[in-house]
Amino acid sequence: MSRRKKIYEGKAKILYEGPEPGTLVQYFKDDATAYNAEKKAVIDGKGALNNRLSEFFMQGLTAIGVPNHFIRRLNMREQLIRQVEIIPLEVIVRNYAAGSICKRLGLEEGMHLPRPIIEFCYKDDALGDPLVSEEHIIAFGWASQQDLDDMVALALRVNDFLSGVMLAVGIRLVDFKIEIGRIWDGDFHRLIVADEISPDSCRLWDLETGRKLDKDVFRRDLGDLADAYTEVARRLGVLPKNGLGESPKPRLVN
Repeated sequence: MSRRKKIYEGKAKILYEGPEPGTLVQYFKDDATAYNAEKKAVIDGKGALNNRLSEFFMQGLTAIGVPNHFIRRLNMREQLIRQVEIIPLEVIVRNYAAGSICKRLGLEEGMHLPRPIIEFCYKDDALGDPLVSEEHIIAFGWASQQDLDDMVALALRVNDFLSGVMLAVGIRLVDFKIEIGRIWDGDFHRLIVADEISPDSCRLWDLETGRKLDKDVFRRDLGDLADAYTEVARRLGVLPKNGLGESPKPRLVN
């Protein structure tokens, strides 16, 4: 990795220049952070699990026609992705009340929301990724109205897919966040799902017990984070019996 040009390093991943124009290599780190990186730790094996899980979900999205940046997995911790122009927004989809929405609106954790609620946060660690409205987004030129409409449509399709896949293995998809990027073709662009989809970016609860199987385990000191992520991977069939070998194709749920 030292010979490759580093493009960007975030809290959980590193992006390197790809082998072909328009590509990047995404490396998944073992670092875990919470509360805007105020809490940090290194969780052995986390990066490899998230690499496999994100591969699984991105392949599933591709299979149902949701465009995304994933090309192929390269090894245990790296995948080849399309280079995109990231829109500086986190797109959050909430099916149940948890986290910040409970604090902001006084909702009881676990409350089933009347419909999926989509929120946008401006990506800026120094500001704490603040919640922003569509008015802010359009006024500051982060995205156009058409972009926003397309982002909402993409987010709802991802929600339908993830909810069904998780429900089939006894997991409730409480909420998740995605990032979306632009791919340009001359003066025209299209939007695709980027970054990652993993327990780092989702809230996942066991359907029967309510056990948390996501980064809240680390945030709240609820146990071993690697064990929680391994359980998600095991249920989805991403982990074969002999460990992290070749991952199967994703199974779509009708």
